[in-house]
Amino acid sequence: MINASFSSEKITSTSPDAFSLYEKSRFGEKKEKVIEYSPIETLFLIKQNKLEISINSKPISEEESEKKLKKLDKKILTKLEVYSDLRKRGYILKTALKFGADFRIYEKGVKPGEDHAIWLLYITKSNESINWTDFAAKNRVAHSAKKNLLIAILDEEGDVSYYQISWLKP
Repeated sequence: MINASFSSEKITSTSPDAFSLYEKSRFGEKKEKVIEYSPIETLFLIKQNKLEISINSKPISEEESEKKLKKLDKKILTKLEVYSDLRKRGYILKTALKFGADFRIYEKGVKPGEDHAIWLLYITKSNESINWTDFAAKNRVAHSAKKNLLIAILDEEGDVSYYQISWLKP
């Protein structure tokens, strides 16, 4: 199991297992001599029993970890359903804050840094609505970034439906 330290909103590990998992599956970001995890990667790995968080060298429970990660990202549990589904299907997801999206998604077999993401993913719940202006803005950002827009809709049962939106030339 990978032990990661949680301090000042950063989750990092110097464990050889963290570097090995990064090379194999691209969990985290390599930063000099540490692997830095996003909150969603951290929660996913905790739920998979592959990682535990320590604060001041003291391990904390899964429940306490989840509570702390929710403070960093209020939508983390909604995101986790979609993230888990796509990761289990073999896709690599990375944050997409600079695009105003939830995630960048890389095609199966492609590692970030070797090629570009193919989708920008926005997640919503089936009981939420989106207006046409927001939809058009999301599509325009994806198009200008040379990516396709992917909308994930999570229903009350935890099932996810995906819709790919792309530009067509008449």
